[in-house]
Amino acid sequence: MFPLSAFLSVAHDVSFPSQALTPELPIPERKNWLIHLHYIRKDYETCKDIIKEQLQETRGMCEYAIYVQALILRLEGQIQQSLELFQSCAILNPANPDNLKQVARSLFLLGKHKAAIEVYHEAGKLNDEDWEVHHNLGVCYSVIKDYKNAEEQLNAALQLNKQDRTFLTLGKVHLLSRDTDKAHCCCVNLPNKACFFPPKIIFLLSLIDDSLKQLGKYQKAFEHLGNALTFDPSNYKAILAAGSMMQTHGDFDVAMNKYRVAACVVPESPPLWNNIGMCFFSKKKYVAAISCLKRAHYLSPFDWKVLYNLGLVHLTMQQYASAFHFLSAATNLQPRLGELYMLLAVALTNLEDLDNARRSYEQAVALDHSNPLVNLNFAILLYNHGDKKGALQQYQEIERKVNMLKDSNTEFDSELMDMAQKMATALQVGESLVWTKPAKDTKFKQGSAGVPIKTLGSSQQPLGTNQALEQAMSSAAGYNRSITPRGKASSPTSC
Repeated sequence: MFPLSAFLSVAHDVSFPSQALTPELPIPERKNWLIHLHYIRKDYETCKDIIKEQLQETRGMCEYAIYVQALILRLEGQIQQSLELFQSCAILNPANPDNLKQVARSLFLLGKHKAAIEVYHEAGKLNDEDWEVHHNLGVCYSVIKDYKNAEEQLNAALQLNKQDRTFLTLGKVHLLSRDTDKAHCCCVNLPNKACFFPPKIIFLLSLIDDSLKQLGKYQKAFEHLGNALTFDPSNYKAILAAGSMMQTHGDFDVAMNKYRVAACVVPESPPLWNNIGMCFFSKKKYVAAISCLKRAHYLSPFDWKVLYNLGLVHLTMQQYASAFHFLSAATNLQPRLGELYMLLAVALTNLEDLDNARRSYEQAVALDHSNPLVNLNFAILLYNHGDKKGALQQYQEIERKVNMLKDSNTEFDSELMDMAQKMATALQVGESLVWTKPAKDTKFKQGSAGVPIKTLGSSQQPLGTNQALEQAMSSAAGYNRSITPRGKASSPTSC
């Protein structure tokens, strides 16, 4: 038998240590829910304070806190700092493809598209069934104009998940690669394919409209715009598109009514003010046109089409120095458009800088291969300054272009025909068979080289911004079926 004291001593020996001696281990994820709550509420300042506390407690090892902090920095415009934080997340958890996707996204926003493509490919190796990776790869490839790979990646994304934005991007890639048939088929089939995946029908129909207009099917395009407005009568992009088409066909008052509705929704839209300005220009309200175009230029100072229209209006008002200012700025932004150099030459001719005017015409002729108006203006300048041989060469080029365009059932502007026939008479080459309208006056005017208000230079019709439906689409104040547009620019016509 053991004594009672023995039991007491044993009980004393097995007693538990004091609770104060137990170490408290920090859990890195314990405040993640609170960070997420404030982030989705857009309470970013409070969210950043909690993230700072969490990172201090975990010595910078909390992946989610760093991830959200990087998202907030990106929203604040600090793309480089957010990239560094996303890279830290990728180091902490290299097996998470979301971290790599965010790294690639930041690289894309910084304009490092090739680096973004490499990182997206690395994310694809971790999860090949992620449609967003393929979609974003398609977007990156389209930006660097690798349309073949872009189409391949977007089709792969559609195989995994039929998202309407992927269809839209694929249609735009086809348009950029000038494959309007595929773009049309893709867009027309889209509403049926995506009907169970809540499509943004207004944007789909708008893209259909753009592809149809590039194919020349204006009536069908207008029908699609009507369908788009049926789904959403207040959608400003469809309203702008409808107004643009009405303006294209000369219904300026109806177009202005459409633009008034759109102005209530997007009063700071550069294409909107550009088109309003060109409506005033077509109605010969030049001061109002300049005011609207100046506002468009203020809102979008690097839009060459707004600068083109400003130069055109100043040419019409015989303000040649101002016209030169805007047209030279437009040529710096769009150096591959021959019509810009032609108008610049018209301004230089009226400023009596004949050497530079001739250089501008030479550049315009080298760049433009379809517009006979460029060669006609150049021929007028050469003839009026004694270079009949050069004028004859330009006249022969005019005939070649006209014959080429007549094969496609082209309708020519009457003023162009009159001036070309006067040029033929002056050069003593006889009446060409390509001109069907007889001239009333065979005397060639010396002032035509300067192209004042009623002659060729000012008859050049304005280009619209035509940022088709994604950035409030616009177009020319006038439309001529005769001349094929270069890119998305409208063709020159007579007022």
